[in-house]
Amino acid sequence: MDIKYDLSSYTRVLKLASTPDWEEFSQIALIAGAGIVLVGILGFLIALVMGFVPGGL
Repeated sequence: MDIKYDLSSYTRVLKLASTPDWEEFSQIALIAGAGIVLVGILGFLIALVMGFVPGGL
C-alpha cells in the first residue's frame, strides 16, 4: 500500500470535485424525493395486499 500514491489520488479527486449550483442540487433533490415516495407507495401497496391475503400480516 503506497500512502503517497493514495494521498495524491485523493487530492486529485478533491480538486476535480465541485459544489453543485442551485439548479443541479434541486434537480437531484427532486429525483431523490420522487424515489423515496415511489418506494413508500410500493411498500404501502404491498402491505395493503397482504392485509387482504388470508394469513397475511
